[in-house]
Amino acid sequence: MEQRNLGRSGLIVSAVGLGCNNFGGRLDLAATRAVVHRALDLGITFFDGADTYGPDGSSEEYLGRILAGRRHQIVLGTKFGRPMDREGRLQGASRRYIMRAAEASLRRLNTDYIDLYWQHIADPRTPIEETMRALDDLVRQGKVRYVACSTLAAWQVVEANWTARSAQLSAFIACQERYNLLDRGYERDMAPMVDSCNLGLVPFSPLADGLLTGKYRRGAAPPQGARLATNQRAAERTLTERNWTVVDRLTTFCEERGCSLLQLTFGWLLRRPAVASVIAGASTPEQVAANVAAAQWSLSRKDMDEVDRLTAE
Repeated sequence: MEQRNLGRSGLIVSAVGLGCNNFGGRLDLAATRAVVHRALDLGITFFDGADTYGPDGSSEEYLGRILAGRRHQIVLGTKFGRPMDREGRLQGASRRYIMRAAEASLRRLNTDYIDLYWQHIADPRTPIEETMRALDDLVRQGKVRYVACSTLAAWQVVEANWTARSAQLSAFIACQERYNLLDRGYERDMAPMVDSCNLGLVPFSPLADGLLTGKYRRGAAPPQGARLATNQRAAERTLTERNWTVVDRLTTFCEERGCSLLQLTFGWLLRRPAVASVIAGASTPEQVAANVAAAQWSLSRKDMDEVDRLTAE
């Protein structure tokens, strides 16, 4: 498994990471253990989770139980910020909440440190200096190694890191953004900022909710139990006429080159600037193995240019 630096930091992650969003929800403990063990066997060292994955933080709890004795082998990331309760009291990026959320994640993960702590969403009610000082305190206490952010606007990331560096605080080293062959909106505003600020990129939803796996067919009902069959919001966002047209073009591209859509998806992302690790969730050990194998396929410069043409708006 290829290992890459995350941005300009010293944190090294596997080129294929494991998204932990299915754990505790779609997968019970036994199924989660099978997926995690397969990932470890295949050389995946980067596990990306969040406190809101699974009911009541169950994804973190499962990881903490399964990784007992093997914690040192992985880079463990988790997130804070999204609501953890219906009343809306447990959320945000205030000092008060960050300290509480970090301690809760550490307890569920059964560890004394988090390698990569992500701010999951922006918090317009909290001054960014308060957020960055709280995160810096966690780093100084040894409870967090590095900090990063997810789905913040480009200007918010710049403001956060300018604030951090002006006050000599720990700054964000990476961004996590929705980015795939069907959704390239990241490239408009975020990509220039990520490049200018020397940040790492961790794309999420690389398979476009499964549409880029090849298991969906235009005009046919989604496979039973598949994400786009059970998540109406994701289906409305993804199953558009424009996306089907692009998938048809990419399918022809793959047939001409003897590769799969899955291989194209991973291969393309791993050649994009700043990408350190491509994270994808998995519900079976076989899916983990397929993702790792797909990442071994590489595209030529000519292929990359052709993909740009095929995916143009």
